[in-house]
Amino acid sequence: MIVRLGYVAMSTVVSNASPSKTMTATIFNSITDREAAIRKLEKIATENIHNTLRLLRHNRAHDIHVYRLSSKLIPLLGHELLDNWDPFPILADQFARLGAYIREHKMRVSFHPDHFTVLSTPRQDVLDKSYADLDRHVRMLESMGLDQTAKCNIHMGGAYKDKAQSGIRFVAQFEKLSSRIRLHITLENDDKTFNALETLQACEMLQVPMVLDIHHHSVNNNGDTASELWPRICRTWEGQSIPPKIHASSPKSEQDPRSHADYIHTPDLLQFLRSIADQTPQLDIMLEAKMKDSALFRLFDELKDEDGIELVDDATLRVTSV
Repeated sequence: MIVRLGYVAMSTVVSNASPSKTMTATIFNSITDREAAIRKLEKIATENIHNTLRLLRHNRAHDIHVYRLSSKLIPLLGHELLDNWDPFPILADQFARLGAYIREHKMRVSFHPDHFTVLSTPRQDVLDKSYADLDRHVRMLESMGLDQTAKCNIHMGGAYKDKAQSGIRFVAQFEKLSSRIRLHITLENDDKTFNALETLQACEMLQVPMVLDIHHHSVNNNGDTASELWPRICRTWEGQSIPPKIHASSPKSEQDPRSHADYIHTPDLLQFLRSIADQTPQLDIMLEAKMKDSALFRLFDELKDEDGIELVDDATLRVTSV
């Protein structure tokens, strides 16, 4: 099984390269010249996109093929203070340059909209904002010239005191998404509400790929193991031109098992990888450790000396069951 490692948004190695610089709504409101305030937002967005390109160049230098884009590339995008603001024409050249680099070097990129984007909500106003947020994420991907291999990963959302009904509502409200957006969506199990089996059932019903989060599964499950569910999860990726992807992180502590640790606990991840190696030709892993690319480099360094591990490049391994 070929395994490629990736990380989330920020680098702890490259200095002064945040792709998530922002301006608060309070500061925006305090600027008396609205046009000047908007120009400042556009300047910050330009810098965020430029820094993303810097990080992708860093990734290429280290053979990192998998990367999660920051959802905060454009500060205050979607905020009620800026209902009529459309920054995409101004940022078109910057997005095009970023997308060209991604395509040229065959990188796998994704977004992960925040927890306010929920399609299981019973509130129409929240649902409308969630639809709009997904539209904005897909519009960024389109501005980069990326196809449906670039995904937006979301959770199913809250239970709202009736998880079964919320699951039904999620499916119904997901089906109202345009195909333009649906083709970019993956679903992930969460650590408190919709577990892996429940998320998998929704994916099978909706014909949407599932991203298994093995950390979330360890703290929220039906008693089944991740490897037991894996064959069904893999089938949700059939017809996709990209391999299955999982999320990996480790508990911060026994007292706080849901929070993410700085680094990855290698034995736990390796055990899972070996359990699925014979049935999975290729797998991409998004590492959600707090130390970002530093955690990736440490994990790679620890894995490379294990039995059944062969190095492919500086962030890619071949794993066999032993």
